[in-house]
Amino acid sequence: MAMGPILGPGRRGRRSPMAEINVTPMVDVMLVLLIIFMVAAPLMVAGVQVDLPQSKAAALEQDQQPVSISLDADGSLFIDEEPVAPANLAPRLQQIAAGSTEEGGPRIFLRADRGLEYGRVMRVMGEINQAGLRRVALVTVGGEER
Repeated sequence: MAMGPILGPGRRGRRSPMAEINVTPMVDVMLVLLIIFMVAAPLMVAGVQVDLPQSKAAALEQDQQPVSISLDADGSLFIDEEPVAPANLAPRLQQIAAGSTEEGGPRIFLRADRGLEYGRVMRVMGEINQAGLRRVALVTVGGEER
């Protein structure tokens, strides 16, 4: 607790307690916590490691949980983080389309590593379209180019 000023010279005064709260240390702690959470939050995203391309498009608003289809740098396929063989992709997509009550099927988020060849990504998009799923969004990383 801080003490008030001492009375002038020659006066026998005592220090009196101040009734003010020093909030500077609390603000410092809050700013440090804010920085820690800002740095740590992007690291908490779990999923298949994919190096996404950049885009300046705005994020999509979503009502229901989308189905995520990912292609990693090796070209391996994943549906919601579960590995899928390329031969089993069409039946799985038809199963997803049949289980949906929405017109055009559920929203599909297609995430593909930027190092993959264009044809491989287009083949997966063709399978998605052939299964009757029409609500497809390509996932990118927002911001400026690296």
